[in-house]
Amino acid sequence: MLVNFIPKTEISAKENLQWLFILRNLMIGGESLLLLISIDILHIPLHQDALWLTILAIGSVNLYTWMRLQTDMPVTEMEIFSQLALDVFAIAALLYLTGGATNPFTWIFLLPVILTAIILPHAYTWYTVILTTTLYTFLIPFHATLTTVEPHLMHMSAISPAMHTMQEEEFFNFHIFGMWFGFVCSAGLVAFFAVELSNTIKAGERTLAEARERSLQDDRIISLGTLAASAAHDMGTPLGTMAIIMHELKDDYSPEVHTELHDKIHIMQDQINRCKQALSVMSASAGELRAESGHITILSDYLDDVINQWRSQQPEVKLNLHIDPNAPLNDGILAELTLTHSLINILNNAADVTPIEKGIDLMIDPCETEHCIAIKIRDYGPGFSDALMNKIGKMPIDESNHGLGVGLFLTYSTISRLGGKIDINNSSTGGACISISLPLVTPS
Repeated sequence: MLVNFIPKTEISAKENLQWLFILRNLMIGGESLLLLISIDILHIPLHQDALWLTILAIGSVNLYTWMRLQTDMPVTEMEIFSQLALDVFAIAALLYLTGGATNPFTWIFLLPVILTAIILPHAYTWYTVILTTTLYTFLIPFHATLTTVEPHLMHMSAISPAMHTMQEEEFFNFHIFGMWFGFVCSAGLVAFFAVELSNTIKAGERTLAEARERSLQDDRIISLGTLAASAAHDMGTPLGTMAIIMHELKDDYSPEVHTELHDKIHIMQDQINRCKQALSVMSASAGELRAESGHITILSDYLDDVINQWRSQQPEVKLNLHIDPNAPLNDGILAELTLTHSLINILNNAADVTPIEKGIDLMIDPCETEHCIAIKIRDYGPGFSDALMNKIGKMPIDESNHGLGVGLFLTYSTISRLGGKIDINNSSTGGACISISLPLVTPS
C-alpha cells in the first residue's frame, strides 16, 4: 500500500521556514520604505546603489526560499539556521552602509536572536548571539559614514552658526525618532512572539489534557478487558453444562409428541452456541497482536463480510442499504476484528430499538476529505436523551434498556484508535443516526 505520511517535526520545520519567508518580506518592505523616506523626504544623502543592491540580494535569498517551500524535501534545523545567519549578515551590511553602531536601528539585530530562540534548539541561539554580538562590535569602529554631514556642517558653521545649530538639532531629532521607532517595533515583536508562544503552550496543554483523557479511557478499556476475560473463563463451564442438558432434553422427549418443547430447545441450543462462539472469538482475539488481528482488504469486500456476519445474527431485520456511486469502494481498509465487532454492535443496537416493519438504514458515502469513507447507520427508535448523549463514548452506560452499555464505549475507543471519528445525533423525523468516518488506504 501507499500511504502519504509526513512526520510532525518536518511539518513544523517547514512552517518555521514559511514564517521566516514572511518576516523577511516584511523586512524588505520596511527597509525599502525607510530608504525612500530618508532619500526623498528627509533628503539624507546615502549610499543608494550599495543599499539597493543589498536589498536586492536579500530579495534573491527570499526568492530561493519561496522556491524551496514549493518542494517536498524535508527542512532541517541547519537549513533554517543558515538562512537566519544570512539575514544577520544582510542586516550588518545595511547597518555598515548607514552609520554602523550609530544607526538607531541596530535593535533589528534582536530579531534573528528572538527567532532562533523560539524555533531552534538552544545551541543555535547561542551561535546567533555570538554572531550578532561580533558583527555589532565590528560596526562600532568600522562603518561607512552616513553622509558628508559633518564636513558640510563644519562648512556651514563658518558661514552661519544658527544654521549649523538647526541642522544639528534636526539630526538629533531624527536619531531620537529612530530610537522611538526601534522601541515600538521591538515591543510589537516581543508582544507578537509572546502571544504566539502563549498560544503554543495552551495548545500543548490541550494536547496533554486530551492525552490524559485517552489514557483514562484506555485504563477503563483494560479494566473491562480483564473483566471480560475473567467472565469468559467463568461462563465457559456453565454454558457447557447447559449445552449437555439441552442435548439430553432433546433425546428424552420425542419431537413427534413434544413439538413445541423441541422448538424451544432448538432455540436454546442456538443461543448457547452463539454465546460459546462469542467466547471462543474473545479468547482467540485476546492473544493476537494488532498487526495480526487486522489486514488490508478491499472496502467493498469488507462491508459485504460485515453485513453477512450481522445477517447471521439478525436474519429477520430489514436492512435498507444505500451506497453512493462516488464512494471509494475499491480502496483498502484495515479490517480489524475489533472494528468488525464495533460495526456489528452498532447495527444490533439499531435493530433492537427499530420496529421490525421499518428496518434500519445503512448508508455508505464518500467523505469530504480524500482516503476516507463515511458510514451512517440510522434507526427508527425513540432516539437519545440529552443526558445520555453527553455520556456516550466517554464512559460505559448502565442504562441497558437503551441497548448501549459497554459495547458502544468500546466502539468509540476502537474507531478513535484506528484514526476514525464517530458522531451521534437524533434525526428530526425520529430515531438516531450514528455517523462513522474511517481512514482508507490506496492499494499499491
